[in-house]
Amino acid sequence: MTRPFRSAPQTTPDAAALLAWYDRHRRELPWRASPGHTADPYAVWLSEIMLQQTTVATVQGYFDAFMARWPTVTDLAAASLDEVLHAWQGLGYYARARNLHACAKAVARDHGGVFPDTEATLRLLPGIGAYTAAAIAAIAFDRPATVVDGNVERVMARLFRVETPLPDGKQRLRDLAAVLTPTARPGDYAQAVMDLGATICSPRKPRCPLCPWASACNGLAQGDAETYPRKRAKAERPTRYGTVFWLERPDGTVMLRRRIESGLLGGLLEVPSTPWLEQPGIPATAHGASPLQPSTWEAIPGTVIHVFTHFRLVLTILAGRVSPDAVAPDALWIKPRDFPDHALPTLMKKVARHRLAATESAARLLL
Repeated sequence: MTRPFRSAPQTTPDAAALLAWYDRHRRELPWRASPGHTADPYAVWLSEIMLQQTTVATVQGYFDAFMARWPTVTDLAAASLDEVLHAWQGLGYYARARNLHACAKAVARDHGGVFPDTEATLRLLPGIGAYTAAAIAAIAFDRPATVVDGNVERVMARLFRVETPLPDGKQRLRDLAAVLTPTARPGDYAQAVMDLGATICSPRKPRCPLCPWASACNGLAQGDAETYPRKRAKAERPTRYGTVFWLERPDGTVMLRRRIESGLLGGLLEVPSTPWLEQPGIPATAHGASPLQPSTWEAIPGTVIHVFTHFRLVLTILAGRVSPDAVAPDALWIKPRDFPDHALPTLMKKVARHRLAATESAARLLL
């Protein structure tokens, strides 16, 4: 815990002090322009979309791969949604990928492949909300926009000891951040505050002696900086249940279908399943919801468990063989060895691994 000084801060947060710290300690990131160079709006936008609810360490490889494959926003706009979704696999929150593609097409179609440079115009583009618009305006175009992500919220909450818990305190933290946002070097300042939160004012064990704003921090002065920001107690994550139908033709191909574009895992391929309900059903009687009806069903032992942001999902698997000419609306018949070539979310990869592992176990028992 931070040492309790129990005294009032000696100064107010100074943008110049933070910028001086940033000039010495800025992180080297693949989407960040080097000192004295102009940022690429496309790179800034792409990185900001990827970084939503994802760590820098995870994003860097995906960012490099996207930039190598689609070096401009017009290149990305010309790609198919399937290509983008497939390249996005592993980053999660697939609505971001759908919006990424839609935004690229809008920039190419409506803005000649050039990103608009104001927050108001940026917010009219698909998938760009208040935070992302401010980040692009500030970092790419040096507009004096107030950029507030989780790192900035933490810095402001500790500087001013904001007692209102998140998410209720978000507007208060944004207002405080706006007061500190300078007109000089606003792009560097936005990145400086985020770097400060990521490297110094970290969630646990903040390195307060190294902070350029230490003398202005109310949390440090009172010895309780690490307890901010306050957070509301989390509600217990509910559980949902469903049954997956593994339908296989004699040639080893398995039925997949595409989920509707809106909603959870929208636009991705799935192994067909029942709706995901709050009460567990009986797998043996769930087959009526299957798009095809094999002569017999095999209940695969065990369950597949996957945790989404707002709920935990438990799936059972029913497997069945269908005729070589079996057809179903929107069905795609693909061999499991070719699944990596298609846009399957992590959940469906778990389903495939569980089913194939059961098959291998059965085969070993017959040896």
